[in-house]
Amino acid sequence: MSSISEPIRGRVYVLEDNIDTDLIIPAEYLNLVPTIPEEYHKLGSYAMAGLPVSFPPFTDKETGKTPYAIMIAGRNFGCGSSREHAPICLGAAGVKAVVAQSYARIFFRNAIATGEVYPLESTERLCDIFKTGDEAEIAADLSTIKDSGGTVHQLKPVGAVAPVIEAGGIFGYARKTGMIGN
Repeated sequence: MSSISEPIRGRVYVLEDNIDTDLIIPAEYLNLVPTIPEEYHKLGSYAMAGLPVSFPPFTDKETGKTPYAIMIAGRNFGCGSSREHAPICLGAAGVKAVVAQSYARIFFRNAIATGEVYPLESTERLCDIFKTGDEAEIAADLSTIKDSGGTVHQLKPVGAVAPVIEAGGIFGYARKTGMIGN
């Protein structure tokens, strides 16, 4: 993961409220082991595979990657069952940050623990402002997201979790700070 002081730029994928873990990564793909590189890549190719066909495709079928570096959602993102695979598949697909109005507690904790994506919270309903395909720039250290028109929207501060995410998750942070050996 990049440093919190480095901006995150890219296209956005917009979702509404209550995006659950079955939509993020359907249960049929939970047998993939993220620590095996080829399975990690395959896991990313199934990110958002549970969305109805009325949504635009999230990943490219040939590369297994997404053209969207940023996801924007409404309330309760990541609700449903506790799946560590949910933030991992998003990171494996190429997502750098998820900006939601609020998170299910378990998704938020898993995003931090895995270090795959920055889970940022908005102070306004950005899923009603942004459209899928828009360009955006997040300055996590300033707690802002700028839309393609140049309007800056406030985010809640990342806080004390930033070093954990930057270190690649809880185990990376524990190694970096000397809590556990390499």
